[in-house]
Amino acid sequence: MDRRAPPAPSAPGLYVHVPFCLTKCPYCHFHSRSPFGREDVKRWLDALSLEAAFYRDLFPPFDTVYIGGGTPSALTASEMGRLAAAIRRNFAIEPFSEWTVEVNPGDAAPGLLAVYRDLGINRVNAGIQSFDDETLSFLGRRHDARQAAKAVEALRSAGFDNIGLDLLYGIPGQTVEEWMETLSAALRYEPEHLSCYELTVEPGTPFFVLREKGVLPPLPEDLSLRFFMETSGRLTDSGYLHYEVSNFARDASLRSRHNRKYWDHTPYLGLGPSAHSFLDGRRWWNGEDLDAWEKSLREGRRPVGGEEVLTAGQRCLESLFLGLRTSRGISLDGFREEHGIDLLALRGGLVERSAAEGLLVVDGGALKPTVRGMAVADGLARLFSDSLSLRDGVSGPSGT
Repeated sequence: MDRRAPPAPSAPGLYVHVPFCLTKCPYCHFHSRSPFGREDVKRWLDALSLEAAFYRDLFPPFDTVYIGGGTPSALTASEMGRLAAAIRRNFAIEPFSEWTVEVNPGDAAPGLLAVYRDLGINRVNAGIQSFDDETLSFLGRRHDARQAAKAVEALRSAGFDNIGLDLLYGIPGQTVEEWMETLSAALRYEPEHLSCYELTVEPGTPFFVLREKGVLPPLPEDLSLRFFMETSGRLTDSGYLHYEVSNFARDASLRSRHNRKYWDHTPYLGLGPSAHSFLDGRRWWNGEDLDAWEKSLREGRRPVGGEEVLTAGQRCLESLFLGLRTSRGISLDGFREEHGIDLLALRGGLVERSAAEGLLVVDGGALKPTVRGMAVADGLARLFSDSLSLRDGVSGPSGT
């Protein structure tokens, strides 16, 4: 990946949701169809081109393209080629852009990866989740530890120099020591990026049914904190930047340029069923049903399922919740200019109390969470929103 040109600070990002999976993981709440046929993919690609045409002149040139899902690597090489062609036909893409695709380790065949390279994809997120066979089986993954290792090796052999690995911890019965073994296995490949998520149980998933039956108890708070803190310590000791609650990069240039747009109100366009978009203070999202999404487009209608124009209070609240999830924190001057609020002057000495508790620091003109602060980022943001009496709600960029 060529990183000679710095990203434009406000260039928008493009997200494409691939709504197909060969198998559905029992913890996953993202929209996808499984099983599916090649005709389903053809119809989706045709409809996606129609949707892209609606927005052809609405956004300035994009500097990131993120192809997520679902399982993008379930597309054949020719189908991925059609997708890339539709993106380039409808939108202006900046030089030196970041093109990311999500890959299931079971799909990482050398031939497919070579096609990705030829198409200009320069960043890959591999859904490894674990290097332990028992854990992978529990999670319903269709790859094993051997395939996970081979996938990373295949990505390196294909010439990718910006690889992200997605990992899950907090699996029922998993010890912190076992999780550290997975981290050690991941670090052997020196990935440019690591995303480490605690297993969450979302409504509408098979795991949620088990949770309701008492079969899948939640992780105790003290153990959750220990997983988080030891993850951060292990990776920062290995030279990674802990730049967002769940995300680590080997250096600043390797942070996910696309995902950072969601955290600072940079415009983004989402295409495909369930995708979200944001522009000029307005957020809209597509309906999740693939057939209804396609029908709307064939009838000449945008497949929007809902939208909202953010109020001043919502934008302020989102700035708090999103900013306190990142290591760069919240610019005090920027927050004052945008929202008319001096965070250092909040009643009750909230900043001073949070700093005394080891949750925040004021550094370089910014209010920054410590690692322990990031562990409780949402709760910390709620304290600030309560102090500001922000009551008119917030909707984050989930589903992108």
